[in-house]
Amino acid sequence: MKKQFRATYTYIAASLFLVVAATSCKKEISGTGAGQNTAVANTATSSTIAVSTNGGGTASTNGGTTTDSVYVIHNCERGQHRDSVAAADLPAVIQSYLSTNYSGYGFIKAFSVKDTSGAVKGYVVIINFNGKPVGLQFKADGTFVKVLEQREKGDMDGDGWHRGGRFEKRGLPHKDTVSLSALPTAIISYMGTNYAADTLVKAFQKVDGGYLVLSKNGGIYANLFSSTGVFVSRVSLPAPGDRPVIADATLPATAQGYLATTYPNYVLDKAFSLTVAGTLKGYVAVIDANNTRYCVAFDASGNFVAVKTIW
Repeated sequence: MKKQFRATYTYIAASLFLVVAATSCKKEISGTGAGQNTAVANTATSSTIAVSTNGGGTASTNGGTTTDSVYVIHNCERGQHRDSVAAADLPAVIQSYLSTNYSGYGFIKAFSVKDTSGAVKGYVVIINFNGKPVGLQFKADGTFVKVLEQREKGDMDGDGWHRGGRFEKRGLPHKDTVSLSALPTAIISYMGTNYAADTLVKAFQKVDGGYLVLSKNGGIYANLFSSTGVFVSRVSLPAPGDRPVIADATLPATAQGYLATTYPNYVLDKAFSLTVAGTLKGYVAVIDANNTRYCVAFDASGNFVAVKTIW
């Protein structure tokens, strides 16, 4: 049997708070009626610590409830427990992974996951990236395992989203997709002036009102703009060769399986096939995982090759 560890975030104005269980995992059983699945979860019934990511101090709480919470889900094996770990004490390989894949991130909290003998079995790290929480799981040697799924409290026992919720885009159709013809004039003008050879592929609107515009020109690019159409940054995505847009279902089963395992409850924004001189070389998927977007590259068989965090 597995138990789940839930790290709770509280959003208050511009501040982002993390509420985490202090140490041990406590089991809570729900949904045990006829025809229902049994849900096993950890709850922060002991003292918890709220950590502000905006530079403020820390405050102790006693498991109080909030009206705007997000839970980071992490499976914890029977008999395991967590010990807090300082950022500087994380394995070098984890620190390098975070710096490489989440440039400019802010450290919130980290845990080593230990068995009954005290042996480290892995790590859980919670960071703030571009104003959004990201939870990551690593093996004991620091190897990345997956991005941990987030859910709002009311969606813990459902599909992980509800209309109007923070993760609404998990339901289809993707409500943040923006028609290219509906992009602000400032964005169209900027792209035409600075990247006239680009072909615009698709656009999305961020939670804060900003825009992501995917374009092609000898490569795939993620172009970020503010809510008023002001250029923010341009990211080159790992995708050599020609890149025809493909249907979601065209991605190899191996690639789809990797995405489902590594980015639970992800949303596929766009998929491309990669060809060089008429030969299929691989695939690229632009996905949304808990409101953070990634570009994930695969080889022709659907095996993972590389990933780049977009925002």
